[in-house]
Amino acid sequence: MLQIDNTIVCLDLIEQKFCCDLSKCKGICCIHGDSGAPLEEDEVDILKNIFEKTKPFLRPEGIEAVKEQGTSVTDSDGDLVTPLIDGKECAYVIFSNGIAKCGIEAAYFAGKINFRKPISCHLYPARLTKYAEFIAVNYHRWDICKHAVQNGNAINVKVHDFLKEALIRKFGNNWFEQLKIAESITGSSNKKIN
Repeated sequence: MLQIDNTIVCLDLIEQKFCCDLSKCKGICCIHGDSGAPLEEDEVDILKNIFEKTKPFLRPEGIEAVKEQGTSVTDSDGDLVTPLIDGKECAYVIFSNGIAKCGIEAAYFAGKINFRKPISCHLYPARLTKYAEFIAVNYHRWDICKHAVQNGNAINVKVHDFLKEALIRKFGNNWFEQLKIAESITGSSNKKIN
């Protein structure tokens, strides 16, 4: 583990390789799971405020799920998450050529909104856990992402490099630069920082 500002970062972020391969996984992470995508508190209001502009990009069943449940819900663990359609895929999921994608992100790329998607989705496979004095940044391993691991190894892309834009979005450029410095130190000495 290493500390950057108020975060404790798992070394797997700078040591392991990962790069999504949507042609293989078909975006199953947006469909598979017990609850919707984790949301930060400020994202609850954002989702409410952008829903009308996002709606044209969503499927009818997604719109219906949001109308019935709200733009966000609290799951059985008490966490804020996106609503699901019939307990399955995220209400914001759309499909393009058989691949699950984010309708919020589609609206963002179309220039209709300035919110790309929930940060938990953008950061995956990194997962954040908030504690009283720090945020843990961990690498989440999920068997449905085996193709992403294979792809990352094949093209030599480390987790943090795959997540560069999302990590900078969440923590800033300086934080990411510190992570890159830690990578160069651990890579050259081949030692773990404790």
